[in-house]
Amino acid sequence: MSEHATLAAPRSGMRIGLVGQRLTLLAVLLGIWWLCSLRLPHYVLPGPQRVWDALMLIAGNGDLWSNLAITLERVCIGFVLATLISVPLGIMLGAIKPLGEFFEPVLPVLNTVSSAIWAIFAIIWFGISNATTIFVVFMTAMPLIITNVWQGTRTVNADFIELAHTLRMPARKVMTKIYLPTIMPYFFSGARLAFGFGWRVSLVAETLGSSSGVGYRLRQAADLIQTDQVFAWTLTMIAMMVALESGVLKPLENHLFRWKKEAEAQ
Repeated sequence: MSEHATLAAPRSGMRIGLVGQRLTLLAVLLGIWWLCSLRLPHYVLPGPQRVWDALMLIAGNGDLWSNLAITLERVCIGFVLATLISVPLGIMLGAIKPLGEFFEPVLPVLNTVSSAIWAIFAIIWFGISNATTIFVVFMTAMPLIITNVWQGTRTVNADFIELAHTLRMPARKVMTKIYLPTIMPYFFSGARLAFGFGWRVSLVAETLGSSSGVGYRLRQAADLIQTDQVFAWTLTMIAMMVALESGVLKPLENHLFRWKKEAEAQ
């Protein structure tokens, strides 16, 4: 048996064991939820079966899928806009030290501003519209991506830059051959974090300033004291975030930067 196969077998067993532990934890949590729901009115804490029925209702009438699509579209637009603006700014702040030192106090301030405050400003400026949610996602994701790209730019080897200038390498090649390979892992790390935060803040924005989307439907269900639907919408949002993180973003990051792990292992 090869060394690769010998190492793969324990790893596979560890993954199966980890999945089993997670399923056990989920079963325990469901059991606690069910027991607690027996002691409380359904409008305070609905049981798993009642929430499942509510989920099947909103999925069957198409309400679930249409509002999920609306929220996902808004989050993606805000995230893409933040990426397009943040990456060049992060590179500039890292490459031009005086500029970076001047703006260094600004990013922590932007990172600490609550999404609810951005939502209030967005309602004042854009009213009840898609732009409100997109703006809040943008303002939440932008400083996170800038910070990570900036940190990545700082790690670029100065000797490589000096050698490129000595060889009179064009600026475009300096960017693509030296800066981008170093920055990309930092960017992707920040992008994953920003996208996750974007999902969360979109609910705040839609709750305050939208007439559609998951956040709006959550607020509507809460106003009507339809607690089972509140749970159904919440669990759906969590499931969507987990699916995107575990099924798309994390595997994509592992695939794109597998060379980095191999280099660290050597």
